Amino acid sequence: MADYDYDLFVIGAGSGGVRAARLTALGGKRVAIAEEHRVGGTCVIRGCVPKKFMVMASEVSHALEIAEGYGWSFDNARFDWPTFLQAKDVEIARLSGIYAANLGKAGVDLIHGRAVLKDAHTVEIVGKDQTVTAEKILIATGGRPWKPEDLPGIEHAITSEEAFHLPELPKRILIAGGGYIAVEFAGIFAGLGVDTTLIYRGPNILRGFDDDVRAHLAGEIEKRGVKVILGCQHTSLERTETGIVNHLGNGMALETDVVMFATGRVPHVKGLGLEAAGVELNEQGAIRVDRWSKTTADNIWAIGDVTDRMNLTPVAIREAVAFHETVYRNNPTAFDYEAVATGVFSQPPVGVVGLTESEARHSCPGEVDVYLTRFRPMKYAFTGSDERVLMKLVVDATSQKVVGVHLVGPEAPEMIQLAAIAVKAGLTKAQWDATCAVHPTMAEELVTLRDKQQPSSMSAG
Repeated sequence: MADYDYDLFVIGAGSGGVRAARLTALGGKRVAIAEEHRVGGTCVIRGCVPKKFMVMASEVSHALEIAEGYGWSFDNARFDWPTFLQAKDVEIARLSGIYAANLGKAGVDLIHGRAVLKDAHTVEIVGKDQTVTAEKILIATGGRPWKPEDLPGIEHAITSEEAFHLPELPKRILIAGGGYIAVEFAGIFAGLGVDTTLIYRGPNILRGFDDDVRAHLAGEIEKRGVKVILGCQHTSLERTETGIVNHLGNGMALETDVVMFATGRVPHVKGLGLEAAGVELNEQGAIRVDRWSKTTADNIWAIGDVTDRMNLTPVAIREAVAFHETVYRNNPTAFDYEAVATGVFSQPPVGVVGLTESEARHSCPGEVDVYLTRFRPMKYAFTGSDERVLMKLVVDATSQKVVGVHLVGPEAPEMIQLAAIAVKAGLTKAQWDATCAVHPTMAEELVTLRDKQQPSSMSAG
């Protein structure tokens, strides 16, 4: 057997890479991990975690409005962007430090630098005159924001990564995109008092989500002050003395202080040396892997967003565990991508698990039953708000299993985590109905829905 420097070399110290490295090192293997930025990856440094802090900060303005309806009064309440940024950055640095410390405790060698494959077993650390060899290599480099580089004036736009470090809070912002990142940042900036416009080239936001969720959320975010323009995209951006003029395909010209593109993310594969190692990409530009996360090179695996399978942090972590079980514990394990719950931290937020109504009608062998309700949350009773919650259950009429749950409203992501257990377990509508409600809560509606939607009133799917 060849004598390698390490048993496993991991490229990318995000959530997936860190988990795989730690588990393997704790199992007695020699492990190193390389990270070209900060330990923690997209989620901790420039994604889920700082974004959630921004969501929570921006929700305060709405909470103050509700509080006034309950008799509270606030004088001179204001938000200070620099104070928030400092607190956010301190916490992110703390979390990154914990990730790095846990790697050290597990016995993983942490290498700060960009790793490039020279062949299937050799990695060069760029700019450090350092080359190491490894028996096995795991690629976990994640994804990066994409924007249309051929759009005239695109150099004036930012992405979500720069949005976390804006030197000052803009007065006006236009966000291009209709996915969860675009919708979440629209809620953030609107909640912080920024004049916010969201444009999307498609017919409705959140492509791939249930149609009732998409339509409901589009209406609700407008109630929170976000101006939504659909079926439209940029033709150019123009910098002026007073801002950036957004020239749109519908003939409109909107001037804002900041333009943010949230038009998707792509696997971070550029400059990795994949070809030299025999690692192939698929048609979408992601690393091609089998169900065990193995690439086209016999000793190289890949997990997380760089494979573009299901781009969620908890999924990357589970893929890391499956990799470790398969490769180092002689327990072939493949992650099950069915019924994975997800939350969109829009305002109001979304929680979904399982099939959309349209997906169910195409995949279920027989009819599909749909249970849907819209109502005003109890917390808005004193405020005069016309905001509404949406709750929807999709049921396979033949088996009576609940195959999809779709929520829009306060605490939807919290509720969907528990609902996901029932969907994953394959519980039937009768079993949901047999569960006693907790009153008064929004979630009780999930076990008290009795009336099916009539076919004539169902969405087109």
